[in-house]
Amino acid sequence: MIEFHQVFKRYSGGHEALKGVSFGLPRGEMAFLTGHSGAGKSTLLKLIALMERPTRGQIILDDINISNVKDRQVPYHRRKIGMIFQDHRLLFDRTVYDNVALPLIIAGVSDRDIPKRVRAALDKVGLLTKERQLPIQLSGGEQQRVGIARAVVNKPPLLLADEPTGNLDPELSEDIMNLFAQFNQVGVSVLIASHDLGLIARMKHPVIALKEGRTIRNELAEVDFA
Repeated sequence: MIEFHQVFKRYSGGHEALKGVSFGLPRGEMAFLTGHSGAGKSTLLKLIALMERPTRGQIILDDINISNVKDRQVPYHRRKIGMIFQDHRLLFDRTVYDNVALPLIIAGVSDRDIPKRVRAALDKVGLLTKERQLPIQLSGGEQQRVGIARAVVNKPPLLLADEPTGNLDPELSEDIMNLFAQFNQVGVSVLIASHDLGLIARMKHPVIALKEGRTIRNELAEVDFA
């Protein structure tokens, strides 16, 4: 599903965010990316989503070297990925329903199919009764669930989550992680950046730990590119 081979990312100021990172995330796997702030977790996720480009190395997604994907092909590439952020990135002047429907509208899904798919996504995250509310009327945990519904509404094969429980209390954090596990159980690949080591340990999934842009723990077998 995802393969990193000796990936480096250097920013214009000279800062190296990633230094020779290699790993392989098999299709249908769920794994965690850990490390202190500034370790390179967010950069790694942004590279997969083509929000950033690597300086050196290869990133393979579904047998395609995405380092070579042209700018005009990026929107198509991102349809394979559901992104979840710590700050939700919801439109607060739109209803829960409208927020979740947005990726479908952008993808050109027919007006007839949108309601069914939006309500199916909201049902999966337990928010079907909240579809007409504004995000500001919801709790932090519910807002994060809206973000997850929006990420999965297009049925992407891959979910990337950047500190999705960073602003939540321990009980809500566990609920959100269990939600990701449910999607993983039906075949969705999931990669989650998180600093909650206790919660990660309880989830019992492979871990990649980063420190200053390098892997210091890698429970995902490195990929043989020979």
